[in-house]
Amino acid sequence: MTRLVYISGEMVPEHEAKISIFDSAIMVADTVTESTRTFHKTPFKLDEHIARLYRSMKLTHINPQMTPEQLKKITLDVLAANLSNYEDHQDCWIVHNISRGLSVPGADPTKQLGAATVMIFTQLMDLRSWANFYREGCHAVTPMSRMVPSQSLDPRIKNRSRLPYTMAEMEVKLVDPLAQSVILDLDGHVAENKGGNIFAVINGVLKTPTTVNCLAGVSRATALELAQKLGIPTQETVLLPYDLATADEVFFTSTPYCIMPATKFNGGVVGDGKIGPVTKRLLAAWSELVGIDIVQQALAQIN
Repeated sequence: MTRLVYISGEMVPEHEAKISIFDSAIMVADTVTESTRTFHKTPFKLDEHIARLYRSMKLTHINPQMTPEQLKKITLDVLAANLSNYEDHQDCWIVHNISRGLSVPGADPTKQLGAATVMIFTQLMDLRSWANFYREGCHAVTPMSRMVPSQSLDPRIKNRSRLPYTMAEMEVKLVDPLAQSVILDLDGHVAENKGGNIFAVINGVLKTPTTVNCLAGVSRATALELAQKLGIPTQETVLLPYDLATADEVFFTSTPYCIMPATKFNGGVVGDGKIGPVTKRLLAAWSELVGIDIVQQALAQIN
């Protein structure tokens, strides 16, 4: 089957989808983005993702020339048009990329001369590169590179300018080819991963950095909501590498894998070196919430 994608008013086969080489997405990486996933082919928290997308566009002054409700309808149409591409046991991403449109040369690059470039597509939820981490935990490593400071770019604006994150990932993979980054801010505080948030269980309290220096993740919010329902104390606070090194448990949250346990930090063992009970409880609660065994769905792709 041919994948259909939406681009600026049209649903077209993916091989026909084109944007100008002068689009601001290409010229200056002037693009906001969202990635939503499905469970049983139903989007998870699509409204929350679209709301965050519109907050990002408000801050960047990109006018999509459609309402959130209109964008949601188009998004569901794109999903429906592509469902036949996925087998019964498969799920997918739903990705939004929205740029300012054609880049304007000259003194003011902020002008939007015409329509924004709105791109929406689906993609197979390929969990193979994360799957083993559910069994063994990952190795969390701090790179040399630091977060772009929030004084320069607020991390709550979800954007496609990903080079700083890619550089951080390159650095941690020099330490361990399978390492996952724990990026620090300029003050040495724990911030975020290349595509997710970071949690630590310390003396029975589930702690995560505030959104002063990291993305206000939808999965982050889900983990906090589930913890509160389970009676697990939570705290949004400042975390240092010391806190992760001495924590009982550490994990990441992100749209594709939901929760990714970490059993090593900078070469040392986290807790007893095994995936901890709080992490397991949260994964089980998340699986119950979405009606699918998250861990088994990932493992089935490699077994």
